[in-house]
Amino acid sequence: MSATLSYDALIAGSGLPRLEARLLLSLACGRPREWLIAHGPELVEPSVQQHFEGLAQRRRAGEPVAYLIGHREFRGLRFEVDPRVLIPRPETELLVDLAIEAAPTGAQVLDLGTGSGAIAISLALARPDLKLTATDRSAEALDLARSNACALLGSARAGELVWRKSDWWAEIDPEARFGVILSNPPYIAEGDPHLVSGDLRYEPRSALAAGPDGLSDLRAIIDGARDHLIPGGLLMLEHGYDQAARVRALLQDAGFLSVNSVRDTQGHERISLGVSAMSGHEALTADPGLE
Repeated sequence: MSATLSYDALIAGSGLPRLEARLLLSLACGRPREWLIAHGPELVEPSVQQHFEGLAQRRRAGEPVAYLIGHREFRGLRFEVDPRVLIPRPETELLVDLAIEAAPTGAQVLDLGTGSGAIAISLALARPDLKLTATDRSAEALDLARSNACALLGSARAGELVWRKSDWWAEIDPEARFGVILSNPPYIAEGDPHLVSGDLRYEPRSALAAGPDGLSDLRAIIDGARDHLIPGGLLMLEHGYDQAARVRALLQDAGFLSVNSVRDTQGHERISLGVSAMSGHEALTADPGLE
């Protein structure tokens, strides 16, 4: 056991950025960060110091802070996270913001690959009128998403959301139609070196990687969305910072209209959107006198 140190000294000597160190020390001692600032010169109890040093060692090895402390903030909400799910990113807040603005009143909305539930739950809070379905291929992820929904929405509202285990479209009713479909799917290429270094190696690979070019899941979503959107329905997809042109091309090739991309706060084209045209059946049965 190392010599007993003050809170300030423990943070300074942790080898971590001050904010990260303070978050971990706050967890170890059960005190808010404001308390740590006020009591920085005081000596740390040996058991707290030992707990913190273990957490700091794991963080220096690359384990994400969100997994160590068990939660991540998203749009001002505290979502519980663990290695069952991808850690919500600030970039995904743009996807939610766009959906909040664009979804028609009372729309049926489908969140594909919900993970922690951050997208669906944020929409449910901001737009109580929406009828939300959230899917994930992982039953464990859905368990965590339901838990987050109960904590953040209350059991009554959480019970109104439909949670479904499905590998993209596999378990979606072929007759189901939605006004908005949105997703933050895996979009990293399988061979990307970031998958085996840094924080990403601790997150579920199935929530990160998508084939040789990173577009496999985006292709599957776009292809299936044509049969599950109402005419004029909106498909909204998050993707990598350098994938917008390719995703727009996929949307256009699939017959989507008004295809465009929206930039995030860093100036990257992060979200691509398209509007559903009439399906083949609807086109055949439409009134020929209508333009």
